[in-house]
Amino acid sequence: MPQTLAPPAPAPARAPAPGAAPDPELRALAERHGLAVSGARPPLPEYTRRLWARRHFIAAFATARLTSMYTTARLGQLWQVMTPLLNAGVYYLIFGLLLHTSRGVPNFIPFLCTGIFVFTFTQSTVLAGTRAISGNLGLVRALHFPRACLPIAYTLVQLQQLLFSMGVLAAIVLLCGVPLTWHWLLMIPALLLQSVFNTGLAMVLARIGARSADTAQLMPFVLRTWMYASGVFYNISVFTQHAPHVVAVALNANPALIYIDLMRYALIDTVRAGTLPAHVWPMALGWALLSGAVGYVFFWKAEEEYGRG
Repeated sequence: MPQTLAPPAPAPARAPAPGAAPDPELRALAERHGLAVSGARPPLPEYTRRLWARRHFIAAFATARLTSMYTTARLGQLWQVMTPLLNAGVYYLIFGLLLHTSRGVPNFIPFLCTGIFVFTFTQSTVLAGTRAISGNLGLVRALHFPRACLPIAYTLVQLQQLLFSMGVLAAIVLLCGVPLTWHWLLMIPALLLQSVFNTGLAMVLARIGARSADTAQLMPFVLRTWMYASGVFYNISVFTQHAPHVVAVALNANPALIYIDLMRYALIDTVRAGTLPAHVWPMALGWALLSGAVGYVFFWKAEEEYGRG
């Protein structure tokens, strides 16, 4: 019987190489049926619209994170107030009593506590923003939403913590004999500007931290150096009087110093307008707009990369 040969099997279709242009026919078919690339980065106005639509998710996420932070601690939410108070006590012992940086600074305890509370807001936001993406990879990979929700939510968490602490700070200021004046209302615009600045900074660090896990290890050292250069424990104008002009300008333009000085000016009557850096309110506004805009665009540019790999 003659042997029948089977027809050769068709060669398997090759998958398109990574990064290769898609088949034009498939692209046309997808467009005809309203399909889009999964996870594609939308234009900036559309991205902003989607982000605004999820504002309730951001608020709920921030509240849930804040509630869960101290659930395992016996004192619970009291640590929101006790942590900055304990820091203030340690720094007062070292800088106020041992190093005598309190000399020539009226109302040093309110001066010191205000600096610590305000800088802690920025410090905590930066550290949380660094892990905003890398610490929530399960959420990022499981759900589709604007990833900017995460650093914004972490900034909101730190702002809520600060608002708890501000009640304690106000009590400290009043107990030290500082009167309540209309200047206290200036805390509102100062906090709003600092919140915008912190949000932009958190977005920058969130993108960098998503690419490199080493960023989270490095940031505490960077932030500690920044804290010592921001006049948290001492009156920085004493040092800038004899410093070179370039160094004095750089120190006075430090955004952390600007927001700390604005809060001190609002709360402490012995901090006069003449002791503030020149053009302090325009500089506070400029830093907020620059950080917010640059951070937002910088983070949006990598929207498609978060959660990959």
